Amino acid sequence: MRNEEFQTCLQADVESFKQSIATQEGDWIIKGFIDVFQRVYTITVDTKVVSKVLEILLYPQLEAFASKHKLILELPKYQNHYPDATFVSTDGSKFALDIKSTIRKTATTVNMMTLGAFTGYFRNRDGSQASEKNITYPYNDYSGHFVLGVIYSQNKDASDERKSFSLSELGSISSVIYDFDFFVQPKYRIATGSPGSGNTKNIGSCTNIQQLKSGSGPFHALGEDVFDDYWMYYLTEDMAKKEDVARPYNNLSSYLDYKNRFMDRIDLSPAAMAKLAEEEGQNDE
Repeated sequence: MRNEEFQTCLQADVESFKQSIATQEGDWIIKGFIDVFQRVYTITVDTKVVSKVLEILLYPQLEAFASKHKLILELPKYQNHYPDATFVSTDGSKFALDIKSTIRKTATTVNMMTLGAFTGYFRNRDGSQASEKNITYPYNDYSGHFVLGVIYSQNKDASDERKSFSLSELGSISSVIYDFDFFVQPKYRIATGSPGSGNTKNIGSCTNIQQLKSGSGPFHALGEDVFDDYWMYYLTEDMAKKEDVARPYNNLSSYLDYKNRFMDRIDLSPAAMAKLAEEEGQNDE
């Protein structure tokens, strides 16, 4: 299976995922947590809690998708390991899938998502011990890296964590989130040139809904190789200070300037390249 086929198949199935997490009215099916005495405690709007419960709801759907397409689904053995799901095809190809959820801010925008680290396993990809830290397989073992995105609206008035309910009152509990939308895109196509919020060493996502759903972020036109090169050598202010070096770039515009700064001095004609190769060969002798 190739990357394009994996994405197409998952995108076709993902529309049905909504049925596993939402009512016909579009409300989240999760109302809270129940204890052995059948008391229901409302779920918080905390995004970390919401995202984890969404993952739990989606795993059976991903298992059904894997079975349908003759894939093996592997979940991470340890907490906070990348990716959330690994799919292995019959030809040995591996596909990384991270489940990311975010709040709809307006009709056209969402909160920024983080798309995984740009240090550690992202930079050490060769199968060495370092490259296996916090990741199921070395980064380069994956044919493609994808994001299953879940966009939702938040009902802030629904959650009152001071209250509990009896099981018979379940229908009166309002859902804390609603109005779901899904997308599947390669990671690089929805990434930006900025880290996630704060001092994090994670890649930041687009916040425009249309860009997320169509995969038309800034790296879409530049390609995955440029995305990899940009983030493998990106330095935050703290990273540059620790290494006592100047930051080579801090956004896509300065990255392109950095890459092109000596291009006017370089002759890329076939004759010039052949001569350079010959001279290098002589020096190696």
